Amino acid sequence: MKHTITGHTGLICLLGSPCAHSISPMMHNAAFEALDLDYRYLAFDVNEETLPAAVDGLKAMNARGFNLTMPDKNRMVSLCDQLSPAARLIGAVNTVVNDNGVLTGHNTDGAGYMQSVKDAGFQISGEKMTLLGAGGAATAILVQAALDGVREISVFLRPSSRFYDRARETAEALRKKTGCIISLCDFSDHDRLRSELSQSRILTNATSLGMAPSEDACPIPDAAFLPDGLIVSDIIYNPKETRLLSMARAKGLPAFNGSYMLLYQGAEAFRLWTGKEMPVALIKNMFFS
Repeated sequence: MKHTITGHTGLICLLGSPCAHSISPMMHNAAFEALDLDYRYLAFDVNEETLPAAVDGLKAMNARGFNLTMPDKNRMVSLCDQLSPAARLIGAVNTVVNDNGVLTGHNTDGAGYMQSVKDAGFQISGEKMTLLGAGGAATAILVQAALDGVREISVFLRPSSRFYDRARETAEALRKKTGCIISLCDFSDHDRLRSELSQSRILTNATSLGMAPSEDACPIPDAAFLPDGLIVSDIIYNPKETRLLSMARAKGLPAFNGSYMLLYQGAEAFRLWTGKEMPVALIKNMFFS
């Protein structure tokens, strides 16, 4: 039976700019309905400048929690009372839980990616990963993969990138905490890229190369860079089939996109807010089939 909104209905929301395109409201509200939970999830266009005021308002209204999307994830770190280990290492927050005025920041992006790997039927603990990119999503994946036991990660980025210093600091912190072997590599060094891929179990594209409306872009020069047996993943989900994924499938390689990363990062946030497991099979069927 569908809930009627009453004075008891709890608020959970998404803050970002833009955010009107997000499927998170549909996904979470469907899960609340399925589990008969008296919450509603809404999206609000909030940028970095207006974020502190929005957070103060949600805290004053005793909202149960909220998600952050771009450009608010990094700014939210300084607005939290405490941070999860992953959020602290990543330096970004995408999920906040409000416990009686105490705001705890989490980052579920990396956990969502690692669960999507398992969903695709693979186990990469103890294996080597080649990771393309060093932005927010890439950093979340780097941190969670190291925490989950990935043995070695080669991160490709441009030395001139504004993310380079952060990537170096994150890599050093992870080396100390996990023992994972992390190398920072120049994205333009194609010989190094080919060499690292030849030793890797999985390639993860965490750049925007290939995302709509630039579907013709591809982070890999050509299919010859993809060795037999390599798992190819792309966190992009629009389009569902990027050039990188098409290239991999043409070679008979296992490949998957970012749709289930989106699903599972949401499922982890749902658990943090409600203490219950999202009905993932139902949500998959409704929004990801």
